[in-house]
Amino acid sequence: MSFTTLLYHEIRESLTLRPDSPSPIKVKQSYTDLLPTILFVTLENFEAQMQNLYEQNYHTLTLNEVIDYYYSGAEIPKKSVLITFDDCYQSLWYYAYPVLKKYNFHAVAFVVTGWLNEHSEPFNPNQSICLTAESLKNMSDVFEYANHTHAFHIRLNPTTNKAMISSGLEFSQDLDRCNANPLITSPQVFAYTFGLYNDANIALLKDKSFKLAFTSATGKNTRDTNPLLLNRNVIPHFMDLSTFNLILNS
Repeated sequence: MSFTTLLYHEIRESLTLRPDSPSPIKVKQSYTDLLPTILFVTLENFEAQMQNLYEQNYHTLTLNEVIDYYYSGAEIPKKSVLITFDDCYQSLWYYAYPVLKKYNFHAVAFVVTGWLNEHSEPFNPNQSICLTAESLKNMSDVFEYANHTHAFHIRLNPTTNKAMISSGLEFSQDLDRCNANPLITSPQVFAYTFGLYNDANIALLKDKSFKLAFTSATGKNTRDTNPLLLNRNVIPHFMDLSTFNLILNS
């Protein structure tokens, strides 16, 4: 038995998505970066993908089900999928939440707690603006929330993030700070920022009793997959349904 994990970041209506224009990221922390448009999906495609899962009778997993699968030998339905979002931008509330709720689906959002804005802003399709904690609380009937660091969502170069060059103590303290936020409902679950990690990061997560950690590597997850190196398939904006189904069935 295996399951597929899907990774989304941003959703836009097709008329507002500009494939040649990365989106400036706007968060509470002092942070400057652009979100590549490959990490966007159109609302139309997202709706079609979720409808496709629904019509094929897929079960949307909870994190506790995944933990039990790895640590208690529990079974999961043959058609199981874990839906995840990173960073918690505005489209999570405006687009993802209504679609997921429509199909009675469950999903996971990985939260950079230091990014959460204190006040809501009008939706801006030309920026990737982080939500507020209050907005996330209002989606708790669909989403559960897990650790994506507090202030370590920083990329130094294409192959290195902040956790990889920081001391174990610094990384540990940042993980604790994220988990101290009452919004985090699954404190034993982590997603590596930018999908980057090293052996020291994995060892630290194990020492701190994290149960699951997600990369951005492609592929299914089986019982033989290291639960601290779980695969997540990035869903890009140009993916058609036939390719989407290949990911589910490969």
